Order: sequence, then structure tokens, then C-alpha cells
Amino acid sequence: MTSQKIRQQFLDFFKDKQHKIVPSAPLVLKNDPTLMFNNAGMVPFKEYFLGQKTIKNKRIADTQKCLRVSGKHNDLEEVGIDTYHHTLFEMLGNWSFGDYFKKEAIDWAWELLTEVYKIDKSKLYVTVFVGDKQDHLDFDQEAYDFWKSHIDEDRIINGNKKDNFWEMGAQGPCGPCSEIHVDLRTEEEKAKTSGKDLVNKDHPQVVEIWNLVFMQYNRKADGSLVDLSAKHIDTGMGFERLCMALQGVTSNYDTDVFTPLISEVETITNHNYGKDNETDIAIRVIVDHLRAVAFSISDGQLPSNTGAGYVIRRILRRAIRYGFTFLDQKEPFIYKLTKTLSNQMGDVFPEIKNQEVLIHNVIKEEEHSFLRALDQGLLLLDRIIDNTKDKNISGGKVFELYDTYGFPFDLTQLIAKEKGYTVDEEGFNTHMQKQKERSKAASAVETSDWNVLVEDEEEEFIGYDNLNAKVKITQYRKVITKKDGEMYQLVFNMTPFYPEGGGQVGDKGHLEMNNGDVIYVLDTKKENNLIVHYTKHLPKNTTEIFNAVVNKEQRKLSASNHTATHLLHQALRKVLGNHVEQKGSLVKPKSLRFDFSHFAKVEPQQLQEIEDFVNARIRENLPLIEKRNVPMQEAIDEGAMALFGEKYGDSVRAIRFGKSIELCGGTHVQHTGEIWYFKIKSESAVAAGIRRIEAITNTAVGDYFVEIDENYEAIKHVLKNPKEPVKAIENLQEENANLKKQIEGFLKDKASNLKDELKDKVQQINGVNFISAEVSLDANSVKDLAFQLGGEIKDLFFIAGSNIDGKAILTIYISKNIANDKLHAGNIVRELGKLIQGGGGGQAFFATAGGKNPSGIKEALEKAKGYL
Repeated sequence: MTSQKIRQQFLDFFKDKQHKIVPSAPLVLKNDPTLMFNNAGMVPFKEYFLGQKTIKNKRIADTQKCLRVSGKHNDLEEVGIDTYHHTLFEMLGNWSFGDYFKKEAIDWAWELLTEVYKIDKSKLYVTVFVGDKQDHLDFDQEAYDFWKSHIDEDRIINGNKKDNFWEMGAQGPCGPCSEIHVDLRTEEEKAKTSGKDLVNKDHPQVVEIWNLVFMQYNRKADGSLVDLSAKHIDTGMGFERLCMALQGVTSNYDTDVFTPLISEVETITNHNYGKDNETDIAIRVIVDHLRAVAFSISDGQLPSNTGAGYVIRRILRRAIRYGFTFLDQKEPFIYKLTKTLSNQMGDVFPEIKNQEVLIHNVIKEEEHSFLRALDQGLLLLDRIIDNTKDKNISGGKVFELYDTYGFPFDLTQLIAKEKGYTVDEEGFNTHMQKQKERSKAASAVETSDWNVLVEDEEEEFIGYDNLNAKVKITQYRKVITKKDGEMYQLVFNMTPFYPEGGGQVGDKGHLEMNNGDVIYVLDTKKENNLIVHYTKHLPKNTTEIFNAVVNKEQRKLSASNHTATHLLHQALRKVLGNHVEQKGSLVKPKSLRFDFSHFAKVEPQQLQEIEDFVNARIRENLPLIEKRNVPMQEAIDEGAMALFGEKYGDSVRAIRFGKSIELCGGTHVQHTGEIWYFKIKSESAVAAGIRRIEAITNTAVGDYFVEIDENYEAIKHVLKNPKEPVKAIENLQEENANLKKQIEGFLKDKASNLKDELKDKVQQINGVNFISAEVSLDANSVKDLAFQLGGEIKDLFFIAGSNIDGKAILTIYISKNIANDKLHAGNIVRELGKLIQGGGGGQAFFATAGGKNPSGIKEALEKAKGYL
């Protein structure tokens, strides 16, 4: 049975049980501060469990892309080592929101596994929650009794809190669960040891395939449990493990989910899977990590140095490192697997096919970048090893390699071992822990529980039509961060404040109280389905009715910039081609930023065309045509563009200005003429295949033109008000170029005269011709002088010090025939550089150092003799 058929049978089964089949939500989370990625099938439905969103379909089924690489649910270090953990995996799930509960969930799970998939009942075991004294939870007798009607009691196993109480994180919805495990061992192995004894013991062939979570509690910030307003069902079945069970293999990687990718790796690397353990682990890591990185990019998360982007970069670098070390791949190759993945998964997840070119280019560029870092790291590691006398490399040096060059600890350890060295792992861990503590302290957040004043199912946003409203506080809490100190988060029954989203920053404004006092709203954000307003103070009387007022001017400017991004998107597609897709945006009152897919620098002429196109639409004064609560498919059919990586509901809001139609929740002008003017400030690269345009509109353009005019008048004044300022500047440039040529000639003459002087100052020290001098030449002239001397004097050690505009420069030249590990220009200049309060380096025969203390030059020149 193919993986495609297995997936489809699951969805068809629950469709017959009156479940609505929904598409997978994006991997990357945008409105949940507790998680970076969707790490479980239930995450997209968290708002329903918390009662923060109205339930439209009480029964749902899907296959959800999940990523487990950070936080509580982190499988990264197991991936590749065993055959059943993954970073990215599909979770098949069926959901009940206040509808059916334990009986139906258990009955249907058993029916699907044993009657549809026809798994032998003798291979199955189930677990039930035994209870927990600390949380005052009893044994799950109800689940046990339902299971008894399907399976022998000796196959029902008591499970502890770790295995049988499911929690998404430190806070949030949770509940007891029943796991279903399958025993895939041979009959001979089963005869030796009962499968019951191997459940939850990390046996590679006795694995959990389905978890039925009975969601009935909410874990609060103080650790206590409270009942949810309704009982829900949340099930998750590991698709890859299910395929292993149904395809008669004993490893997830032997299923057709992975075999096409493995086959492609074998072809590219000329290494065969199944021959030796190291190779097998490397290939498993590569095919698993490729999927995680590719799906993350397709959902909008590019590799970067911070946050979720850093996690994706770390996953990819782990794969590159395994290929480099164990498959002898010194050139990029992982990007070549993109086509195979797209062909294999593109029908189920169209985003992987739509973004195929982008994924290919981003991974290729990341591979190039990290392989260069690996080369640098290897050179530095060789130098560290050469300077390590006791055969034990310090943890601090290893951490520096890791932190500065992204050089993995285990790679350092492996290379050191090959050369007969050990690594101070404890010292490395100490440095790593200090870094984590610094990072944690910088982002530490203390959050209290919500104080609920009014039960309100869903907060209404009225900000499209109103910039002020009479509101009540429904709930609030205190938050303390290192950056902002003590803050308050307020939720209203309705709000005119737009929460940060779709690239647009949140509204600012104020709350007016009955006594005339004002509390300023400093920001507005969305958390799950709540619109949260940030203030420095809490009203004395939280139960009164307030007048909530949005800052009108800032909203108007944000709306101008947001509408301009839509027109810019349209212009880019017209001028550059329909391959252009939005990859991110930032809309603020003062400016806008727009990231898009394109694989070359946008030429100045094209930028002018883009700018002209947008301004033509502004002059047309196109009206806003807005449709709210439109069925998603209807909007798409009418030509609306949906942005990649965004999570859309069944009903959407479509925004049209002329031929520009997009799905968007942001705020916009009523007519494009309100934008006044659009001006591009810059165009640059963000990542492989991603370009960025930064631009301004409205009053910011007026300020820009005023600044340009002031600068122009200042230039004319400096040039003595010529009739033709441009020609005057060209004349100055020509004159300057001629003077530079003259200066270069004078410097050459000076260096030539100085060369003759220095040749008369040669000292013989231990068979080496030594010259040291303070010179008043720039760095290039000193270099030229050094090589001229080296061409005329054999066995030369030349050191020069120069003071250029208050900055010290040391230059060392050593004839190549005498340069060695002891007489190494790079090592010597690095030491002497300390005397000028600076540093440097270079090759064995030529090196330089710069510093801020010219007074140390004399001491450095004198100390240089000591090396001879």
C-alpha cells in the first residue's frame, strides 16, 4: 500500500464519519508567542480548545505538517541515530470540539487500524493514564473500560504522566491520553520478549503510532489545572510510522516516504544505504533534514541568524556537516534533492511545488556559505591544534569556532580525535550555558495568568470602520520583560485598534477614562485569537466603560504604506514577471519594506518603471473595493492572490485597487490618491533568490523631497553657486583624479628613495637580513616597498610601522625560503599587534596589523628582533 493511498484512506474514513477535511496549516507560527513552529496536529486548533474562537465545524480531520526541533518537544538529536524520529513529520488527526469524546475516539481508531488498514490485533498494545497525585488526577477508568471491549486486558498498559498526559507546552490545553503501539518484530523475537515489556522503551520496532488525547484541562501559568469549558478530542497518528507498519518494513526510512530521496542521495554521493552504520545515519539525517528545511522555506521561513530562521539554518547545517564528514561531499549537493521532493509531495502539499525554485536556490546558497565557513573553520582548527601543547583543546577555543563560524562541536571533536587530540567538552558546555543564560536573560518574560472580568467568546475588531469606540476590559494580565519592564496587556470586548499582522505594525492610541485621565496604548498585537493592547499602566477601575481612541495620523500613514505594498506587488509582477511572489513585508507609518522572489538584481531602469507604475495608479485615484467574509475559494476564483505561509480561514477579506486583488486583513486608504506619492529608497538582496525594496509614501516623501532640496542648495553654496552644478562637480572629480595620479607618483618616488636608504640599514642577525623602520607611507605603498626589498635582498625579515591619521599599521615581510612555523609573519604580527592595541594576521611571508596606539610602534619594531 503506497503512502499516498494510506494518507487518503485515513481522510476518507473520517470524511465518512462526518468530519470536514481541512488543509495543513503552515509550519511557521505568527501569532503565538509560546511556540515557533507547529509541533503537533492540535496547534492550529488551539484557539478552539481555549474558547477564543467560534467553532464552525465540530468535527475535523487533516494531515498536519509538524516540526519538532525546539522547546519541550525536541527530537533533533535522535534524528538519524534511530529509524523512527524525525524533525518534520506528518500528523494524521481527527478532532472533536465539544462533540464526541472518549468512546467514539477509541472505537473509530480501532476500526480504522484493524478493519480498514487490517493490522493484526495481536500486534497492538494500548496505554491509559494511571493518574498523578501532584495534579490530583485519578486513573482513567473510563478509557480503560472502553478499550476492554476491543482488546485483551493484558494488552492494556498503565502509563505515567510523562507518557500518558499530553501537554503542548508549559501552559495551555492538555489532558490524559491513550497511546496505540504496534509490535513489528519477528515471531522469533516476540517469543523471547513480550511486546508489553517494550512499550515506551525506545525499541525501534515497538513504537507508538497513534495518540488519542482527551483534551479537558487548561494548564495555567502557576502550574495549576482548570477544566476547559468543553471536552474535546485531539488525536495524532505519525504518518511515517503508520506507513512503516503497513508496508511491512522495520524502519520509517524503508517506506516510500523516504526511499526516493535516499535513492537520489546514493546516486549523487556514490554511497550506498544499508552498507555501514555511519553512512546510513548520514543519509537518514540528510533526507529528513531536507524535508524540514524545504517545507519551512515553502511556508515562509528562510534560514537566518535569529529565532525560527536560526533553527532552520541549524537543521540544514547539521545535514551539510553529515554529508561533508561521512559522504565526502565538499561541494553543495543537498539542493539537488529538491526536485525529487517536489515530485513526491507536491500533489498533497502544493506549496512545495510552487516554491520549488526558491527552495532550490536558498538551500544551494546556504550550502555554499556553510562549506566556506567549514573551510575557514578547518584552517583555524589546524592552527589551534598546532598551538595546543597538552593534546587537549580548550573548551573556549572550541566554543569560539562554534559561535563565530558555526563550526559544530561534534565535527571539532571528530577531527581532533583523528589527530590524536581530545576536546575539553566540559569547558565548551560551560561557555554554551553562559551564552544560553545571557540569551534567556535578555528575552526573559514573566507573565501572570489572565484576570477574566467578563466571559466573552470572541473579541470583535471594528477598526476598518471606526477609529474610536466605547469598550469594556474583558481580561488583563501583567507582563514583565527585561527590555520594557512592567507592562499590562488588555483585551476589550471590541476594539478599533488594528493588531500587528500581515506585515503591518499594530496601532497606537489611548484610553480615555470617565474622570478625564488617559492611558496610552503603546502597541497592539494578536495572541492566538485575542487582540492584546499594551499599556504601561492599568486603569484604577477596570470595570468602567472606556473610550478607545486610535492615533488617526499614524493609522492613515500605515494605511498609505500598506496600500502601496499591494500596488508595488502588482508593479513587480508586471515589470519583472509573474514569478515574483511576496515573501515578507513590514508596513510602518514612516516607511514600507517589501521582500519578493527574484533571482537577479533589479536594474535602475526597472526600478524606475516600477516606481512609475505605482505612481500612475496613485494618480488614477483608484477606489478601494473591499469584500469581507467572502468564501476563500470564491475570492481565489475572482483572481485574489493568497500569500504563501499565511493561515486563512474559511472566510476571507479581499482588497481590490484596479487590477490589484489580494487577500488581506490590513488597513487601507479609501482611494489611492491619498497615498500622494511613492518613492523607492533602496533595492537589495536578503537571501538567495529574495530581494528587498524599501520605500516611502505620503508625508515621508514630502520630507524626503525637502531634504533633497536642502542638500542641493548646500552643494551649490559649497561650489560657489555655479550655473551648471553637475558640470562643476564633474570638473572637480577630474581635477581630483589628476591630483591623485600626481600623489601616487610622488609616493613611488618617495618609496624608491626610501628603499635605497633602508638597504643601507640592513642588520645581519643569525644569518637573516633584518630591516626595521618607521615610515610615513600608506599601507599599499608599504606593501609595494616590502616586495621590492624582498626582490633585491635575500633571506630578508622586514618590518615597518606607520602612523596614518592617528592609526598604527605594522607590516611584516619574510622571504619565502626562510618563512616557517617559528618565523611566521602572520603569527608574529598578531603578537606585536597587541603593542599597538590592535590585531591582524596573514600568511607566513607577508602580514599586517592595525591598531589605535601609534606610540607602541617603536616597541613593536624593537621586539621584532627577538624573533631572530
